[in-house]
Amino acid sequence: MTRVLQHDTLARSLVARAGRHAERTLVPSSRSSSSVSGSGSGSPPGPAPACASGSDQLKSCATAVLLQTLTTGLAAVREPRLVRERFEEQLRALVRATSVSFRHNEDDTIRPNVVSFDLPGSPVDGRPRLEAVFDPGRPADDRALRMLAAGAQVAGLLLAIERANGRWPLACARSRSDGAAPLIGSSRAIRLVRDRIERVAATDFTVLVEGESGSGKELVARQIHELSRRRRAPFVAVNCAAIVETLLEAELFGIEDRTATGVRGRRGKFEHAHEGTLFLDEVSDLSPAAQAKLLRAIQDLVVERVGGHGARRVDTRIVVASNRSLAALVAQGRFRADLYYRLNGIDIQVPPLRDRREDVLELANYFLERHQTFRPLSLSVAATDALLAYDWPGNVRELERVIERAVALAAGSFLDLDDLPPALLDGYIDILLPALAAKTTMRAWGSRYARLVLERCSNNKRQACRELGISYHTLQNYLRFRPERGVVPE
Repeated sequence: MTRVLQHDTLARSLVARAGRHAERTLVPSSRSSSSVSGSGSGSPPGPAPACASGSDQLKSCATAVLLQTLTTGLAAVREPRLVRERFEEQLRALVRATSVSFRHNEDDTIRPNVVSFDLPGSPVDGRPRLEAVFDPGRPADDRALRMLAAGAQVAGLLLAIERANGRWPLACARSRSDGAAPLIGSSRAIRLVRDRIERVAATDFTVLVEGESGSGKELVARQIHELSRRRRAPFVAVNCAAIVETLLEAELFGIEDRTATGVRGRRGKFEHAHEGTLFLDEVSDLSPAAQAKLLRAIQDLVVERVGGHGARRVDTRIVVASNRSLAALVAQGRFRADLYYRLNGIDIQVPPLRDRREDVLELANYFLERHQTFRPLSLSVAATDALLAYDWPGNVRELERVIERAVALAAGSFLDLDDLPPALLDGYIDILLPALAAKTTMRAWGSRYARLVLERCSNNKRQACRELGISYHTLQNYLRFRPERGVVPE
């Protein structure tokens, strides 16, 4: 890190300047009725100052808030990539967008629900811009546009610092170790999930998140935390299936010093998540004994370290996740009913990817954009069709790995069928590719499919017409056509 960033002189001076700037543009809190982050039900609570309603005052206030976020990050965060993430998250909360991120390309394609602003400064290796994606049910309004314009000016300052440092490339990877995507998608199913997240985040109630592996349960838990009043406190994730049962109590509740020979005392996950959020993943894999220990801790929010004699009260929000239905496990006698009722205060069902196929391409393009600096790739028409036809048993996680494989192995600038895993192309390899090599016509395909549907309908032509969505006359034409000859008999 450069010397100017090692010392916090610049940060302190900019924070002071941001504070003076904010004081000149803020309305006294006793007369204010709205805040920078808005007063809607989806806006996260926080200490953001209230702003005057005028356009210039609103932009100035947003600039002050973002400057303070930036400079505080420069002074306090040792990992450079976290500064960018903190800035993006603060701006996302201010404008109430689905996501806010930096982009570094020349693509001028207009996409729905996407707003972008060019960043000030000379373009280097493409045109840098700030991009915000909004929920289709809550598009960007004038207020959000003004704040994004102010955010773009502050983002230009961050970009200048990144370039001066040399170690902060614009398209640097996210610091999140799992590399997971945010809740990308515009389908009705994922919009309902986002809406429930926003409602739940305003409370401190226990939340149960259920969904298949790879569908994004931890992302849901993280967004609940980021939108809640606890977002400045720790988010602690625990994989219950990965903890040995004999160590579970010490892992969750902590252990006192010198409880056993060579054992050093340490805090448990409950204490680490004090005033924050504790995420217990795969809670369905806990043994009956572990379930009993967890029940008391969740019920009283009081923990006792292993080898200790005093209880410690914790202020922790509990979010649990399971890839199996806890209600079904209770009915089978494999999960405690009393623990289930403690966890199932509010439930969020994360839909599998096959139930929101309209989000597949949006997710695929998101993953491709994350690797644009390494290898710019675009989806071919055939690959797009294959991705949409696949059932994705591994959900979003599987899709992400498929895209990573293609980025590593693709020979050209387009992601084609040959770049996809063989398991994803079962139908294409067996049916479509031979037909493509044989130059089968569309009419031949239609004729074969019409005969199959007619046979399934027990040769009832009118029922076959209804299933195919064609007229009786069109069906007759398909049936008269002989694919093996390529002619219509007289």
